[in-house]
Amino acid sequence: MEKALCRCSLEGSGWVSAGERCSLQSGETVPSGGAAAVEVDVWDGPSGEPVVYHGHTLTSRILFKDVVATVAQYAFQTSDYPVILSLETHCSWEQQQTMARHLTEILGEQLLSTTLDGVLPTQLPSPEELRRKILVKGKKLTLEEDLEYEEEEVEPELEGEHESELVLESHFETEPEPEPEPQEQNLQIKDKKKKSKNILCPALSSLVIYLKSVSFRSFTHSKEHYHFYEISSFSETKAKRLIKEAGNEFVQHNTWQLSRVYPSGLRTDSSNYNPQELWNAGCQMVAMNMQTAGLEMDICDGHFRQNGGCGYVLKPDFLRDNQSSFHPERPISPFKAQTLLIQVISGQQLPKLNKTKEGSIVDPLVKVQIFGVRLDTARQETNYVENNGFNPYWGQTLCFRVLVPELAMLRFVVMDYDWKSRNDFIGQYTLPWTCMQQGYRHIHLLSKDGISLCPASIFVYICIREDLEGDES
Repeated sequence: MEKALCRCSLEGSGWVSAGERCSLQSGETVPSGGAAAVEVDVWDGPSGEPVVYHGHTLTSRILFKDVVATVAQYAFQTSDYPVILSLETHCSWEQQQTMARHLTEILGEQLLSTTLDGVLPTQLPSPEELRRKILVKGKKLTLEEDLEYEEEEVEPELEGEHESELVLESHFETEPEPEPEPQEQNLQIKDKKKKSKNILCPALSSLVIYLKSVSFRSFTHSKEHYHFYEISSFSETKAKRLIKEAGNEFVQHNTWQLSRVYPSGLRTDSSNYNPQELWNAGCQMVAMNMQTAGLEMDICDGHFRQNGGCGYVLKPDFLRDNQSSFHPERPISPFKAQTLLIQVISGQQLPKLNKTKEGSIVDPLVKVQIFGVRLDTARQETNYVENNGFNPYWGQTLCFRVLVPELAMLRFVVMDYDWKSRNDFIGQYTLPWTCMQQGYRHIHLLSKDGISLCPASIFVYICIREDLEGDES
């Protein structure tokens, strides 16, 4: 299960989500703190009861109704803002009906089963309008001239495996599949598997209101054929390639439609990618493996910590403008650069790493990292202080120049210097550039798992200056 970080506003396309630790950044805002979007992989189970597990792996099975009951119990403990259930359904017609029944009966009034006020929407509602509502994301049947199915994209890394395809009846036409990318064509020719045919149950389809899954073909195709209430999924590999090849188009796409990015299928160790480069393009739902601590989760947690972990964060205005000229790989004016000066002064009561070994004293140093657009990513560090974790003094000044401060994240890391091997992690704290306060500040450290190491802290002086140089390109 993933946790999503949603910073978005369901307005226009301003969502960023944090529930799978997924970050919903589309038009305006995004969820975080508790999971704002949760992916649920559902399969046929015994005795007619669908079960949840990660397909084709050795993960344990959980009854779907128990998962729904848990979501109902804990969905709004952290925040009243909406939670997204992203359904990956591999079930038969009968068990899909059972899924729809459980969602309706267990979630009750929490489940958003109709548009707000029953009115045909012209834009996504805001998170404020969707307080204490659970939204279902998934495939949906449509009635126009014909019934069609929409197929969610299969990530290239898993093309060789069995895919699920939704069909209605043999006499109904299906939408043509997207043309495979060059690197996928050989894979499809070499190992073409038969697709398993599943029928999409109307009872389950009807619960998808604002988050209908559609396959992505191109930005032009989406603009000509899709609607604001539809959402496409991208593997991390494809999303990163699109950012490099068509970064500005991706930014504009994310001002009117939601995008979800998910980890590569090759991450069998549940490792994570850096969500920052996807946020830079305005992607709303950037899925993370929340069970895996580390740098990437620090960035994700820090990003959504800025507003009390409510799960939604407003995106910068240049990621909400459908005429935006912003390109995350080539940021230029009118984005005003800033210079950051950080004087790392001292530390207080840094913990021992080996508490069982008497006399084990750390040799601490402080590393400061900037994450943002590619040109802003940087790191600097102080010298180490020998044998002093109680009140080490550094008194060193680090200087950074940042082109797009609105997207930058700052990470303070305290390490234990080791001349024989890699330096050991002591603690960290990550926060958005826009949340930094100037002047003298104590930075209270967190563990690898995000737990407070109180009273451990570092004492710094922060100064931000407007860059007076002309062109930031």
